[in-house]
Amino acid sequence: MIGYYIIALERHEVNPKEKLMPLPTQMIDKFSDLATEPSKRTGEILLVQDTVTSVKRIVVGMILSAVVGLTVGLSMGLFPGIGALLGPVITFTSNIVPTALLPLLLIILGVGDASKIGLIFLGTVFIITRTIYADTLVLRKQITKSLTLGASQLQIGYEIMLPQLMPRLIDALKLTLGAAWIFLVAAEAIAGTEGLGYRIFLVRRYMAMDLIIPYVLWITVLAIGMDTLLTYIRNKLYPWYKAEQG
Repeated sequence: MIGYYIIALERHEVNPKEKLMPLPTQMIDKFSDLATEPSKRTGEILLVQDTVTSVKRIVVGMILSAVVGLTVGLSMGLFPGIGALLGPVITFTSNIVPTALLPLLLIILGVGDASKIGLIFLGTVFIITRTIYADTLVLRKQITKSLTLGASQLQIGYEIMLPQLMPRLIDALKLTLGAAWIFLVAAEAIAGTEGLGYRIFLVRRYMAMDLIIPYVLWITVLAIGMDTLLTYIRNKLYPWYKAEQG
């Protein structure tokens, strides 16, 4: 940070209209304006509007991925037939580059929230599914013990396996959170009218680095905050898991 300030200061001394490396004071002023002053066009505070829109898309997409990934991964682990049937499909689809599907999603789902949420879902659900499936296989010894004691498949799935898989699901969400933000920014940049990614790509033509850099830092803060929140929820609801992991 100190190095950036020194270089930026030198560049501004040479060229007062320097745009590529704005001074920290310029970035703070620009970010403060967006965070406090209503837009002349919409009357809304742009930073709040963009943040709410992007966070909503991330949360909905990740919840859908968690529900589907947990259900499919657990089913594959509990029932060998389902695992054998879906395993190759999951392996194949998880290697598709999600951003390559964005044009298709835009055609099918339109340019609204659905296409952005769909891209986040497709980019994370297969990783979560494979993670839950692998964790279920690791816990398979408990399945054998439970079957010996007369437990049914439903009891094994919902009373024994599910509670142990929930903290692992949260870890999978933490693992895919960074990728989810990448997919969201890409989708908002290509086909968006609001959101943090849209705002960054909207001002890039003006070389407005005094806005782009603070927005990138703000996205980083949001991602770290969401990761910290997931860690807190995991440790609060499943303290035994933290002790188990050492």
